[in-house]
Amino acid sequence: MAGGQERILRRRIKSVQSTKKITKAMELIAASRIVKAMGRIAAARPYYEELIGVVRDLSASAGLPKSVFLDAPPEAASKGIIAITADRTLCGAYNSSVLRSAERLSARYRSEGKGVVLITVGRRASSYFKYREVPTAASFFDVTDRPTYDQARSIAAPILEAYESGQVESFVIISNRFYSAGNQQLETTQLLPLDPEKFGPSDDTQALDFEIEPSPEVIIDPLLRMFVEETIFALLLEASAAEHAARQRAMKAASDNAEELIKTLSRVMNRARQDSITTEITEIVGGAEALKVGSNQIDQSYLLTYAGRKVSR
Repeated sequence: MAGGQERILRRRIKSVQSTKKITKAMELIAASRIVKAMGRIAAARPYYEELIGVVRDLSASAGLPKSVFLDAPPEAASKGIIAITADRTLCGAYNSSVLRSAERLSARYRSEGKGVVLITVGRRASSYFKYREVPTAASFFDVTDRPTYDQARSIAAPILEAYESGQVESFVIISNRFYSAGNQQLETTQLLPLDPEKFGPSDDTQALDFEIEPSPEVIIDPLLRMFVEETIFALLLEASAAEHAARQRAMKAASDNAEELIKTLSRVMNRARQDSITTEITEIVGGAEALKVGSNQIDQSYLLTYAGRKVSR
C-alpha cells in the first residue's frame, strides 16, 4: 500500500516539475517582451506629442476651430465602449478586470436609457461577450501582442464612422495602462468627443504668425482624426506592455507555487517511503522471529524423538 502511494506521489512530483518548467519559461519570455514593449512606447511618444503640438499651435494662432470631434452629437441614442483585452490567458486578472468594468459601464449606460455600441479588441473579450450573447459592433484579433499603427487605424475606422454619422454620442476605451514594470492600472479613457482643454496653450506655447491653407476649419478634422488614431495606438501599446507585465507576475507566482507544492509532495513521499521501509523492516524481523521459533520447535521435537528411540533400544 505504501509503495503504491509512493509511486503516485512520484508521478505527481514529476508532473508539477514539468509544469514549473513551462511557467518559468513563460515568465522569462514575458520579461523579455516587457522591455521591447517599453521601447515601442518610447518610440511612439514623440509623434503623439508633436501631433498635440501642431493642434496647440493652430489653436494659439487662429483659435481652435469648431469640429465634430470636439462636440458630442446632440441626438445620438447610444454610447460606445472599446474593451481592450489579450488574445491569450495566463495573465492573472488582466482580462477579467477589463471585462467586469465593461459590463458595469454597459449596465450604467442602459440604466440611463442609452444603447451600447461595444467594440472588442482581443480574443478574450470577443469570446466572453459572444458566450453571453452580447452583440458587438466589431471585433479585432491578434493585436495586443505587437500592435501596429495600421491595426490602430483599422480599429479607429468603425469608431470614427459611427461617431461622425451621429449614431454614437461618445466612445470610451477600457484598458490597462502601463506606468512601470511593477505598476499597471485599469483605466477608462475618454476617446470621443475630444477634450478641447487638451489642446489648450501650454506654458511654453507661443503665438505664431503663419498662414494656414486652405483654412483652419478644413484641416482641423483630419488632424483630430489622426489624433484619435494615435490615441488608440498609444493605448494599444500600453495595454501590450501591461499584458506582458501581468503575465510575468502570474507565471512567477505559478512557478513559486509549483516549487512549494514540490516541497510538500516530497515531504509526504519521504514520509511514505519511511513508513514503507519501517513496515518492511518490521515484516523482516517478524519473519526472522517466526523462523527462529519454528526452528527451536523442530529441534526439540527431533531430540524427543531421538531420545525415545534410544530408550526403546
